[in-house]
Amino acid sequence: MKNLIQFKSKYLIAVINLLLIVFILGLNSCNGNKHITQPENKLENNKIALETKIIITGADQTNKYLPLLKDKNIAVIANQTSVISKEEESKEQDEILYTHLIDSLISLEVNITKVFAPEHGFRGKADAGEHVSDGTDQLTGLPIVSLHGKYRKPPLETLDGVDLVLFDIQDVGVRFYTYISTMTYVMEACAEMGIPVIILDRPNPNGHYVDGPTLEPEHRSFVGMHPIPLVYGLTMGEYAHMVNGEKWLKDGLQCDITVIPLMHYTHKSEYSLPVRPSPNLPNDKSINLYPGLGFFEGTIINAGRGTEFQFQRYGAPFFPKSEFSYTPRPNFGSKTPKFNGQLCYGVDLSKTPKLEKVDISNLIDAYNKTPNEKEFFGKTFTVHAGTPDLQKQIEEGMNAEEIRASWQKDVEKFKKIRAKYLIYE
Repeated sequence: MKNLIQFKSKYLIAVINLLLIVFILGLNSCNGNKHITQPENKLENNKIALETKIIITGADQTNKYLPLLKDKNIAVIANQTSVISKEEESKEQDEILYTHLIDSLISLEVNITKVFAPEHGFRGKADAGEHVSDGTDQLTGLPIVSLHGKYRKPPLETLDGVDLVLFDIQDVGVRFYTYISTMTYVMEACAEMGIPVIILDRPNPNGHYVDGPTLEPEHRSFVGMHPIPLVYGLTMGEYAHMVNGEKWLKDGLQCDITVIPLMHYTHKSEYSLPVRPSPNLPNDKSINLYPGLGFFEGTIINAGRGTEFQFQRYGAPFFPKSEFSYTPRPNFGSKTPKFNGQLCYGVDLSKTPKLEKVDISNLIDAYNKTPNEKEFFGKTFTVHAGTPDLQKQIEEGMNAEEIRASWQKDVEKFKKIRAKYLIYE
């Protein structure tokens, strides 16, 4: 009898705990947005990480999302950044090793039916903007549907038979970096099909500030879909909540999303990406400089493509001769760099202190060093800027601080919208 009473008591406690978790999840559900906030489990999460407050990504918290995948047909949106960290002891030292999310899920007998790949492809080797075809992953045999080839949005027929979509891609927090556009289109297709989406959240390495020109709706494109500043200070999970909450999907649709949030993360956290997010962002410095130097994509100036210091330098053969020079040549991620094989004089930014604003002083400097200024801006510059105003301001001779001041009204307006969707401080 005593054992029976103890069993009933334990069963009752378990039921109460389960109901409590369901209640908490219900409170976190609004406009289709959910994020899982169960108490940390020291047995299932990395013990060292819990003690030292190391950032734990959504993907690393398998105990939180594996139950949601059980007995379902899963499609995964992934690339080379979709990794799970694994700590293994070495005789010499402890090393953090990484396994790909797909490999880990397959080993856990999760039924993955297909993979959708963003710009640069599933293995992250394609040039920026390069057409990527559908195919089959040689390592797993899984079919790969490219979302940077014939279409950007998953055709609805490719989602037939899919019960749930798992999204795990590392972003860098800059509007013209296309992974947020891919996520938006995935959410839209899933909303149309009634398929829920789980987002495994990752840190935003540029999440410590909000700045830059705000996109004007008439300049909407795949490199900028929403009226946000260039640097928007949100993780992918937070951004997905905003897309839902602001009803930015077609016809005001809302997607059923669940975010597996980061642990021990704030927007001021220092975080070094374990895997380069794309071929031409090789390190932390390039990612930090990318918001300002990314504008060069819409000009005739080389921003380090064709070197090992992409987005850490800029130059051109017609710049005044200087002590710093380099010669772009085809390499990983850049088959045809600007000024291929030509000696470029320019500026080295690899030692620049960490930025907390969009620095356009380099853009202005390059414009002033170009002999024929009418050739400086390309057809895509306004698409990257999200507004024609930036080009006009530079052509009119405004300095960097004057231009930045012109953004601030829209930036402050956006910050009020952003505040509604923050998961982290």
